[in-house]
Amino acid sequence: MTEHYWKTDPAAPAPPSRPQTPGAGPLQQALTPQPSRSQGPSTRRLARALRHWRLLLAAVVPCLVLAGVGWWAWPQQPTGLPPHIAAGTVDADLLSPDSVSRLAGTTLVAGSRSNRPHAPLTVSPSDCAVAVGPTTQSVYGQAWTAFLSATYQDAGDTGAYTVNQVIGVFPDGEKAGTAFQTLTAGLTKCPSSTRTDQAGRTSKWAYTAQPPTPVAVAWTASQGGSAKWACYHQARVKGTSLVQVAVCQAGDGQPTTAKLADALTGKVSG
Repeated sequence: MTEHYWKTDPAAPAPPSRPQTPGAGPLQQALTPQPSRSQGPSTRRLARALRHWRLLLAAVVPCLVLAGVGWWAWPQQPTGLPPHIAAGTVDADLLSPDSVSRLAGTTLVAGSRSNRPHAPLTVSPSDCAVAVGPTTQSVYGQAWTAFLSATYQDAGDTGAYTVNQVIGVFPDGEKAGTAFQTLTAGLTKCPSSTRTDQAGRTSKWAYTAQPPTPVAVAWTASQGGSAKWACYHQARVKGTSLVQVAVCQAGDGQPTTAKLADALTGKVSG
């Protein structure tokens, strides 16, 4: 305990001295720590409870801090929201996998896509370039202003069932009509062909086209050596657009192709 000194006047008598002991006076007794008394049962319970909560907080707080840091540092997960598709574009006109699955009566998933026609395919005889590649530059050329080709396939990814949609938009209806005439003329020139793929493998195909109308044509490409395997095609002109649908399967895909062509043409603004 700190000693206190009083400033004394030389003329005044010195203050009476007091013994510096723990029990010297009331002030000294108040400032001096008193010996602890024995704790009762309720005091001991309170002390144990406080110790329990201190231990609990010491264990929980670091966990909360680590959890907060982990949440903040965890990479942001994708929301799963579909991408925004602007109205009036070829993407907006395309039939979705769900829509095609309902019309086809089987579950299909999105596959490959292309925003430009493929180069002409290698084929024999050369007059069959259009029949073998109806969605390539052999038909659409270079005059298009927008193009989209999308393939959907069976959910098992076996290639046993595929659907292809193509939308080609031209600067005007005349150019779209010219591309359609190129397609119909090419189909009449090719009853059969031998196609060579990028791996050098060849396959034989036979083509059967129905008489075209001024705005539509339907035809079938049957693969030789495959039991009833064929691709069923339809092409339609609407305004400045030339659209095509193809269904490839083992069986009659013509009714499904017609339904898909109707639905796709109905969505195209023209």
